[in-house]
Amino acid sequence: MQFELSSALIDEILFFMEDQEGEFLVDTQEGLVISADDSEFDDNADEGRYISLPEWDSSEGFRMMEHFTATLRNALVREELSASLDRGRGVFRAFKNTLSRYPEVEKLWFAYKEREMKRVVIAWYNCLRESWGLELIGEEPEDIEALALEDFSFREGQAEDKPHAEKLHKSCIDEYDSADVLRDLGEWFFPGDISFAALTAGGEFAGYISARKMSDALLRVCALETEQEYRGLGLGKALIARLLEQADRLNIPNVIIDLPAGQEFFSRALLREAFKPCVTRYHRGKLGMRNKEKQEPYS
Repeated sequence: MQFELSSALIDEILFFMEDQEGEFLVDTQEGLVISADDSEFDDNADEGRYISLPEWDSSEGFRMMEHFTATLRNALVREELSASLDRGRGVFRAFKNTLSRYPEVEKLWFAYKEREMKRVVIAWYNCLRESWGLELIGEEPEDIEALALEDFSFREGQAEDKPHAEKLHKSCIDEYDSADVLRDLGEWFFPGDISFAALTAGGEFAGYISARKMSDALLRVCALETEQEYRGLGLGKALIARLLEQADRLNIPNVIIDLPAGQEFFSRALLREAFKPCVTRYHRGKLGMRNKEKQEPYS
């Protein structure tokens, strides 16, 4: 028996999929999920009225946690979550406790989990539609990164932000072996002619961007950095977007930014904003990072 997969029914299915204690089915006649133990369940119903939910157990849940952890660009959180997954007993509780210390990443997890489980439901429903001889339905893409950014606010950089920006800049410099080479990328200062700060929902300083006018037609980004625990959430891209909007309002057509070695991944975000590479710098000597896995100050 055919039925429509409404948003409300998807939410019901997702809720009961994670209940490992009972047997649940979709009542195609009523368009809702019921338990096989409910009084509403009719043993004498027409064949096809009740359809079992998509298969989902703890092993699928564990694999989803592994996949989510592997996608994280924030090495600090990724390592802690990986350690929780290696515990053996109590792994689900350990994973949950670790996430609770990083609310922004926790929000990413819930969005990721819902999206992946919805894919399972839609794949299940498409198998049914195929058996009914109906056209398959598609998935609605979700911008998970945008969900994470909802917890942050952005404003123009202020003098009161300078101590926080200086502390963050020093910590980013200290992550590299060759601090002198990084300092040679240009003078650091904050606030600049154009600068923005990112703040958490609690008002904590999470990152910043600062740029200086080299001429009426040229703006140079002297710093773009985020706190380690907030990396991988798209803060860097959000900050550069706000700076470019301000540059456009001020009719400054040219913007340049230097990327330290190890930050090449951020070039993808710059290319999407119509940046083009113009200089490649080579250095003879010791140039590297103490722990490359932890260096993503722009993300």
